[in-house]
Amino acid sequence: MNHSFHSADRGTHLKIVVVALVAGILVAGFGIAARTNADYSQTAQSTHVIKAGKPVAVTSAGTSEIR
Repeated sequence: MNHSFHSADRGTHLKIVVVALVAGILVAGFGIAARTNADYSQTAQSTHVIKAGKPVAVTSAGTSEIR
């Protein structure tokens, strides 16, 4: 086993490339799998509108005052 990347032989470089490729595929697969729980019913044409409520002023006492 070579402890320096620069003096490593061809087999060691190949192992590093294969491990990096497998790790990249696993990360991409995990990201795709995590995305499957998203709500597909919301599209750009059916977004929900959130309207602002009444303005609120927060004081230093921790209480809120509605204007």
